[in-house]
Amino acid sequence: MSWKKAYPILLLGLIYFSSCQNEKRKNIPDVSEIQVDINIRRFEKDLFACDTNQMESALADIEAKYPDFSRIFFERILRSKDSIIAPQGHTAFLKGFVQFPSVRKLHDTVLVVYPDMDDILKEYRQAFQFYQYYFPDKVVPSITTYLSEYTIGQFIYKDDAIAVGLDFFLGEDYPYHLYIPQNPNFSAYLTRTFNKEHLVEKSMRLIADDLIGDPKGNRLLDYMVHYGKRLYLLDQFMPFAPDSIRLEMTATQVEWLNNNEMEMWAYFLKENLLYNSDWVDIRKLVEYSPSSPGMPPEAPGRTANWIGWQIVKSYMRRNPANTLDDLILEKDAQAILDASKYKPRR
Repeated sequence: MSWKKAYPILLLGLIYFSSCQNEKRKNIPDVSEIQVDINIRRFEKDLFACDTNQMESALADIEAKYPDFSRIFFERILRSKDSIIAPQGHTAFLKGFVQFPSVRKLHDTVLVVYPDMDDILKEYRQAFQFYQYYFPDKVVPSITTYLSEYTIGQFIYKDDAIAVGLDFFLGEDYPYHLYIPQNPNFSAYLTRTFNKEHLVEKSMRLIADDLIGDPKGNRLLDYMVHYGKRLYLLDQFMPFAPDSIRLEMTATQVEWLNNNEMEMWAYFLKENLLYNSDWVDIRKLVEYSPSSPGMPPEAPGRTANWIGWQIVKSYMRRNPANTLDDLILEKDAQAILDASKYKPRR
């Protein structure tokens, strides 16, 4: 099988790309009139501004201001109310946490990178305008930021609230690997997206996953269509974002995927992978990985997800009456593949 390489895009390619983008944008709905009420609450700022001489009352104020989030943060993330983790007690534990030199340094770094959230707020607002356009009955989530000393990046709580750990978005050059050297979650191919450019994308990914639910089956086809749905939703929520952000890949990797669509599809068919449910065989094709097994070294991981996205796009093009709700409700990956009449580009 002959695989194509990604080469620098020449002027002709740039002109073609620009025309494709302009054509794509003609179909983007106008959401400018949709009103979205959103602000970003800085829990970490309030926590580290506590008067440590009056820590008990300061923490009471924090819990009153952030009743739902503070309970999750103190009880499940820091576990400061667990007598085994914090035998000295919740108040003493938190006082030590906000005063500990490395944690204090981390907080100071967060303030340098995020002195305010104006640009992020603008990006959230636009994404939520599209979200409201497609799902007008859904509540726009509230956003709360925090830092947990590299425990968890983002999560949804209370069904309509998103928590964002800013210590996971300090930039690809931040030395994550020095703090937890043996943790695979801080491998370079992952921390490359630990930056401002991916912050909102990762939030909208949470929302897409919440809408879609879990895959119905455990075959490669089930996973690739499932993650193809996620990418399709992200495309609707953030239509002006480049594919490199949506896919969490480099521009060169995205170009390689575009150049090798037919070869990837042929490989999946030749190796009988579509209906393979052996997780060892298919994991790197759908989960974060530096590469895809059986493909050239320049092939990124999660190649099957990209093919799944092309299948879903073809499915929606051939069924123009389908809404995003219809797409979400169709759980049969084989039915989507059949109805898509998917054919890879040569």
